[in-house]
Amino acid sequence: MPEVIVTVRSLARRRRDPVVVQAVRSTAAAVVSYVVALWLSNEPAPLTAPLTALLVVQVTLYTTLTTGIRRVNSVVAGVLVAIGFSALVGLTWWSLGLVILTSLVVGHLVRVDEFVPEVAISAMLVLGVTQVAVVAWDRVLETLIGAVVGLLFNVFLAPPVWVAPASEAITSLAGRMRELLLHLGDELAEHTPVEKAAARLHEARRLDNDIAHVDSALRQAEDSLRLNPRVKEGLLFRLVLRTGLDTLEICAVVLRVCCRTLTDLAKTRAEGPLFSDPLADALRELFAHMAIAVENFAVLITAQISTSAEEAEVRLGQELSAARTSRERAARLLLEEARSGPGTWQLYGALLAEVDRVLDELGVEKRSERLVEELDRSARARRTGRPLLRRPWQDRPTADR
Repeated sequence: MPEVIVTVRSLARRRRDPVVVQAVRSTAAAVVSYVVALWLSNEPAPLTAPLTALLVVQVTLYTTLTTGIRRVNSVVAGVLVAIGFSALVGLTWWSLGLVILTSLVVGHLVRVDEFVPEVAISAMLVLGVTQVAVVAWDRVLETLIGAVVGLLFNVFLAPPVWVAPASEAITSLAGRMRELLLHLGDELAEHTPVEKAAARLHEARRLDNDIAHVDSALRQAEDSLRLNPRVKEGLLFRLVLRTGLDTLEICAVVLRVCCRTLTDLAKTRAEGPLFSDPLADALRELFAHMAIAVENFAVLITAQISTSAEEAEVRLGQELSAARTSRERAARLLLEEARSGPGTWQLYGALLAEVDRVLDELGVEKRSERLVEELDRSARARRTGRPLLRRPWQDRPTADR
C-alpha cells in the first residue's frame, strides 16, 4: 500500500511538471490544427498546419506570439518568391539555386531570424508543383491555421510558469558557492601546495558555466512570466530573480579573484600553512558566515515560491553581521602578520577587499537599491512607448563587475 501511494504521488507531480505539460499541449495543438486544416484546406494531407502549431506552441505565451509572427512571415515570403520565379522560369538546377539564394536573402531582409531556412523551404516546396498558385496559397492557409491554433492554445490554456526551475538553478548555484567557501576555510590552517590552490581556482572558474546555465533557465522563466494571465506581478518576479542572479554573478567573480589571491599566497608558502592558527580560525569563521549568507540570499530572492522568505532575510542579516565582526578580527590579525612579514601585505589587503565586496553585494540595502534601479528603468522604458514585442532582441540586464 505505501508503494502505491508513492507511485500515485509521483505521477501527480509529473502531471504538473512543466516538461510534461508542454509535451501534452504541443501534441494536442498539432492534432487540432491538422483536423481544422483537413476541413479548410484542399490538400489531402495538410501537414504544414500541425508542423506550424508544433513550432509555434513554444514554452511561453510571449515566445509563442513572437515565434508565430516570424513563422507566418517566413512562409508568406517563401511563397511569394516561388510565385515570382514560377511566372518567369521553370524548375531547373540553376533556377533552384537562384530560388534558394533569393529566399535566404529575403529571409534576412524581413527579419524572421531563426526561420530564415523556412523561407527557402517554402519556396522550394511550392516551386516543385505544377499548380503553383493553388498549392502556394494552401500552404499559407495551413501555416495560418497552425499559428492561430497554437496561439489560441496559449491564450486559453495558459502555458506553465518556469519560475521553479530557475529558482532551483539559482539555489544550486548558491550551494556550489557555499561549498567552495567552506572548502577554502577548511584549508587555511594547513599546508596548501600550489597545485591544490590552483585546483580551487579552477573550481571557482567553473562557476562561470554554472552561471550560464542559470541564466538560460532564468531567461525561460522571464519569458514565461510575460503576458501570462496567471501571473499578476510578473515584472517584479522577473526583476527580483534577475537582480539576484546579477549579485551572485558578481560574488562568483570575486570568489574567483579570491582563489587567485590564495593561489599567489600559496606560492610564497613553500612550507607550512597559509596562515597562523589564530588567523586561520578567524578566516575560517569568516568564510563560514559568508557561505551561509550566500545560501540564505538565494532563498530570499526565490521567495515567491518559498515560505521561508522572512526567516531567510533574518538569517541573512545575522550572518552578514557576524561575518563583518569576523572580518574585523581577521583584519587585525592580518595587520599584525603583515608587519612581521611585509612581503605579503598586498595579498592580505586584496583578500580583505574581496571579502568586503562580497559582503557589500549580499547586503539587503544593496539588493533593494539594485531592484529599485531596475524598476525605475522598466518604468522609463514603458513611458517612452517601447514596444513590448521588441524585448527579445534587447540586451538583458548585466551585472556590474
